[in-house]
Amino acid sequence: MAARRVAILLRSSLVRPVSRGLPTFSSLSNPPHPPLSQLELSPPLMTSPVLHRRFSSDPFLLSSRPFSSDSGPSNVVLLQDGDQVTAALEKAKDVKLPAIFYFTATWCGPCRAIAPVIEQLSQEFPHVTTYKIDIDQEGLGSILSNLHIYSVPTFHFFHDGQKATEVVGADVQRLKNTMENLYKQE
Repeated sequence: MAARRVAILLRSSLVRPVSRGLPTFSSLSNPPHPPLSQLELSPPLMTSPVLHRRFSSDPFLLSSRPFSSDSGPSNVVLLQDGDQVTAALEKAKDVKLPAIFYFTATWCGPCRAIAPVIEQLSQEFPHVTTYKIDIDQEGLGSILSNLHIYSVPTFHFFHDGQKATEVVGADVQRLKNTMENLYKQE
């Protein structure tokens, strides 16, 4: 039953005629098709008022929003341009502060899935600064190339002014183990 509702929602929200005189979505699969200029792509599902109300009031979805937590301060710093990334890298190397560079993208599903884990770990290790870098920002191409960032999520761990290791992918257990091994305070 739920799968049928999802199929109906998807079917009804993807393509719709601009005016009432045009064929419906179900008749579009049979020729003749209306010209593409007469079709209007619907906005994404989440902009539907009905779905927006439902999902914006769902306690599960509200409790799992990445990088928004009431349980304590976060050491996640968003870097928004190449100069900030370069300055943070220099700080991690020169000042020898423990740091994690988290390379991500808004379109990346595994990045969104691991975001709550990053938030939790930043609270467990408050002495470690996590720098979040969206790889799709302007002016980061040469920096990403020099750092050998070829997929996301990628995490670079700095300890004692040196890049200690990296984790590529959304491997939660490896991420936790790496942080515990590098940054646990005695």
